[in-house]
Amino acid sequence: MQTIFGIPTADFFPMFLEFIFVLIGLQFFFTAFRVARSEDNEKKFTTVLFWLVLGTLFTFGKLIPSMVSGILVVIIGIISLMNGIMVKGAIVNDQRVEVEGSDRLGNKIFIPVIVMAVLAIILAKLIPDSSSSILGFTAIVAIIVVMVMTKSGFGDMMKQSDRMVQQVGAVAILPQLLAALGAIFAAAGVGDVIASIIGNMIPTVNPWTGSIAYVLGMVIFTAIMGNAFAAFTVITAGIGVPFVIAQGADPAIAAALAMTAGYCGTLMTPMAGNFNVLPVGLLDMKDRNGVIKEQAPFSILMIIAHILLMRFWAF
Repeated sequence: MQTIFGIPTADFFPMFLEFIFVLIGLQFFFTAFRVARSEDNEKKFTTVLFWLVLGTLFTFGKLIPSMVSGILVVIIGIISLMNGIMVKGAIVNDQRVEVEGSDRLGNKIFIPVIVMAVLAIILAKLIPDSSSSILGFTAIVAIIVVMVMTKSGFGDMMKQSDRMVQQVGAVAILPQLLAALGAIFAAAGVGDVIASIIGNMIPTVNPWTGSIAYVLGMVIFTAIMGNAFAAFTVITAGIGVPFVIAQGADPAIAAALAMTAGYCGTLMTPMAGNFNVLPVGLLDMKDRNGVIKEQAPFSILMIIAHILLMRFWAF
């Protein structure tokens, strides 16, 4: 049995994952502190409350009763709905310094990302139990690499992290909410309802209609959910199994194509906040849908390719 510091890996990495959640929560608390110190912020109270609640959920989530956690999530949801979050107190980068840093580092800026990816693959191969927290660990390593490359201190890292957190805003919690929503939909039997609707819409069930229904179902439901993982369980149970796999399609190939087909929907929806809204905030783009507009034509081509692959490869 593999151990780390005398702790079995099966126990160590879930504990380490909780440590990562605490670190994220502390970052949110720091953001709340920065906002509280800001001036001329007419939405200071709601903004500080949002980050305090979110920090509490991440830091103490395992200790808080589920009912209380649910109430706190509703509170930050209401704040977001009321547009009660304002970016204030975050550091403002000097454009001249940014350009100089870009010229100095060049393509070396991608080194931390490559280190993170390669290290994650190596650890996943060496220690299979590490999958639950591997990205958190590699992210910490990547941050250290960035600090060494840019000769930055811990304070600089915290301030820049706060800047990014505030620019992202409420979108920071969208992946977690969508994943939870997908689990709720699956438990509520949404897949059976979708199967019934699709079954009434398809006049004749054959490999062509099954492939089209499975791919488009994943695309549309992912666009609604903003998350292919959340859509996969529901659509596979409702469409993939009865209309594709039951006709003799290879389950492994069909499922893999369905998942990547879902990503086509991810490219065309604002619900995929970490893909399509986050870049808008970080790059300060004027067109809020600019990323989606650029991706949509390629997404449509890939949808067609997935239908053809599903029909001729999976069957």
